[in-house]
Amino acid sequence: MNFKPSISENFLDLFYKEIECDVPNTNSKLNLHILKIENNQFCYNELIEELSNHFISFSLSRKDIAEFKKNEKYGELYRKAASKFRNYNVNDGEAGELLLYCFLESHLKATKILTKLEIKLSSNDYAKGSDGIHLLELSSKNYQLIFGESKLNKKLTTSITEAFESINDFLHRKKNNIFDEIGLISSQLGKEALDEDSYQFIKSIIMPKASDTDPIVKNNAFAIFAGFEIDSTEEEKRLSNDIFLALIKEKIKSEVESKMNHIKSKIEEYKLYNYTFYVYVFPFMNMDEARKNIIKKITLAES
Repeated sequence: MNFKPSISENFLDLFYKEIECDVPNTNSKLNLHILKIENNQFCYNELIEELSNHFISFSLSRKDIAEFKKNEKYGELYRKAASKFRNYNVNDGEAGELLLYCFLESHLKATKILTKLEIKLSSNDYAKGSDGIHLLELSSKNYQLIFGESKLNKKLTTSITEAFESINDFLHRKKNNIFDEIGLISSQLGKEALDEDSYQFIKSIIMPKASDTDPIVKNNAFAIFAGFEIDSTEEEKRLSNDIFLALIKEKIKSEVESKMNHIKSKIEEYKLYNYTFYVYVFPFMNMDEARKNIIKKITLAES
């Protein structure tokens, strides 16, 4: 069956794993991965190199990729994937969507079913809905359908707030809601399943039959990518590399841990106790420049 994550755990080698814990009294899990630091700077070039290996599987369907590879049209494959992204000058969010996809596949082992990017007809399309949908097997015949939401803001509190606002709206609005999205999966499923077994397998999970003797259990969950900016003073930047590394890691960790109650309060505010949330927080230095540069270098193949 050709349905498994396309990104290995090796992707995580680029990050310091600082926090992986439950948010008390919720069904939320908080994860903090800090990008490797050298010479008092994040290693963005290494991150871009790694993301360039995965942006094709993020932005195109499995069938499209297989077709290009079958006909050895590798240049067209790259250009087709790159064309899905908005121009980097006005692209504020797709770096976060790509990073969330990578973490869900490599860290959570949740396989992509669909991303917003791959169903866009052009880079200027605006698809209202989740940023991506993944499938996670919890145990035999027990699955979660995970809907992704990425938000980037200089303030971590704002990123988290906006993500929960979007999720609450997604659950309750009359159109383009979670039920419409599940219907969209069904219509797009043929593009993701490379064989009949995979197709029937995914279909049986998305719309499980309660009447079966040993029924599949499927619940919906959410993954949040909350990007934020971490500042360092000129004085801190002049510190020796080892002292700066210890200081900035502690600074980031403290900032993230202080937002535990904010995550809990948003779940309480919107009465979302019955959903599991996988929250990935991600610090940037010079966030506006970094997120644009990531898309620029991936889509234009600039060094």
